[in-house]
Amino acid sequence: MAASSPHKLLSIGTKIVAVGRNYAAHAKELGNAVPKEPVLFMKPTSSYLQNGGTIEVPNPLQSLDHEVELAVVIGKKARDVVELTAMDYVAGYALALDMTAREIQSSAKSAGLPWTIAKGQDTFTPISAVLPKSMVPDPDDLELWLKVDDEVRQRGSTKDMIFKIPFLVSHISSFMTLFEGDVILTGTPQGVGPVRVGQRISAGITGLVDVHFDVGRRQTRHVGV
Repeated sequence: MAASSPHKLLSIGTKIVAVGRNYAAHAKELGNAVPKEPVLFMKPTSSYLQNGGTIEVPNPLQSLDHEVELAVVIGKKARDVVELTAMDYVAGYALALDMTAREIQSSAKSAGLPWTIAKGQDTFTPISAVLPKSMVPDPDDLELWLKVDDEVRQRGSTKDMIFKIPFLVSHISSFMTLFEGDVILTGTPQGVGPVRVGQRISAGITGLVDVHFDVGRRQTRHVGV
């Protein structure tokens, strides 16, 4: 079967696998130990938000934390992939934000509970269009940046990732099959912080792509009685 076009990949993916604490400086800024193996958690594909959309802050929260990340988009079924051939399974890349309800996450962590509600709500994964792999010759040396309004909050390089892309694809595929269109979020550099209703996020991969998102209040709609 022919590979899907880059524009279709995100719509056919089954899951988002996120890597936590993959930049040492970010782990330290949150008071976390630098991990010895990847910290993995899941986000649903229903959390995607296309460029230009509005990130929704749910009640009663006043803010969400921004985390800018390189997204790796899988191009074909990958199970028990060896690190040497792992890049053969990558179709392209995108710029993504892992929006985090930090208050919810902190409460869950202290109680030993999962982070799903803190990470997986609607609009919590803003993402760019997919860049074909051919447009990104060196994914290990990309500058990621993020601004809130006109203030630079995050600027870092993928060269500082603790666990590199081939290792992540191999490691994750040893636990769960990755399918065409699935996304690996590779972690965020230091500088995460709150963004509030009424503010605007701009972010990008220098020289390749940029995205813009407004931040608004989620309007809760009750269905039924």
